[in-house]
Amino acid sequence: MTLRDLSVEDLVDRARSGDRRALGRVLSWIEAGGARADEVTAVTHPLAGDSHVVGITGSPGAGKSTLTGQLVHVLCERGRRPAVLAVDPSSPLTGGAILGDRIRMDDLAGEAAFIRSVATRGHSGGLALSVPGSVRVFDSAGYDPVIIETVGVGQVEVDVVGAADTTVVVVTPGWGDAVQANKAGLLEVADIFVVNKADRPGADDARRDLELMLDLSHVTGAEDPTGRRPPIIMTTATEGRGAPDLWQAIADHAAHLRRTGHLAARQADRLRAEVLNRIDQALEGRARELLDQEDGRTVLDRVVARELSPTAAGRQLIDSMLR
Repeated sequence: MTLRDLSVEDLVDRARSGDRRALGRVLSWIEAGGARADEVTAVTHPLAGDSHVVGITGSPGAGKSTLTGQLVHVLCERGRRPAVLAVDPSSPLTGGAILGDRIRMDDLAGEAAFIRSVATRGHSGGLALSVPGSVRVFDSAGYDPVIIETVGVGQVEVDVVGAADTTVVVVTPGWGDAVQANKAGLLEVADIFVVNKADRPGADDARRDLELMLDLSHVTGAEDPTGRRPPIIMTTATEGRGAPDLWQAIADHAAHLRRTGHLAARQADRLRAEVLNRIDQALEGRARELLDQEDGRTVLDRVVARELSPTAAGRQLIDSMLR
């Protein structure tokens, strides 16, 4: 019997017993969406909730993939089973730099690790469902921690790292990255800062800029509600320097979350956001169907003719959907 002939339950069971091909198939179903993805979610949701989820983001070229690879190497040496979900905003047809980055990560990772690339295809809505779904699959299969790595700074990246228990923001010397991180809202979501390429000139300046922004965070309201100050870790990922320190900082943050009760709160917030995303997706799909029907086209014609405002049209269609 081939993998194609197995049920979702059987494939998930195989993935949990260490079958990497079965795990890859289940992840592909999640990324494709649809009814099969919903089946996977129904099976894996009761089995998940034990893995610590780490989000790593920062500017393109900051060395996040190399740093992630070194972090995975450290984890494997310590007997852990990490998984990496590398989020690529480029087309899966044209590839992009993440493919080369994944090869480099594979070189550093041990056999206990599992690395998976996923393309956003330009649709943050689909990403909002596929990322937590994939994390749940890894979690149910016993991978811990699960690392989400994004390739740049932007709204998609902020949304993705919102799916993490611990968020790591990577910057580099030389730069303006601190300013960009602040503008992108990453200062508010960062639990740990990393100054990578710390062997280059300007690394100490980068650290000082971050320290200054953290000093001012109480003025902007961006400080951690528990009073914890995000640490700043200096790394040189190409040489593996600082990766153990980064893992220690992640472990310390995980312990802090458990001690203060914020871990359960963050996980509950993530599940709430996922439910809202599910509702948004379902409502959008129903709305598009309605607009393709005669009543919907009539409403749009009235908007085009300036007889009805877009706001009034939206309310009218919503009322139709809720009847």
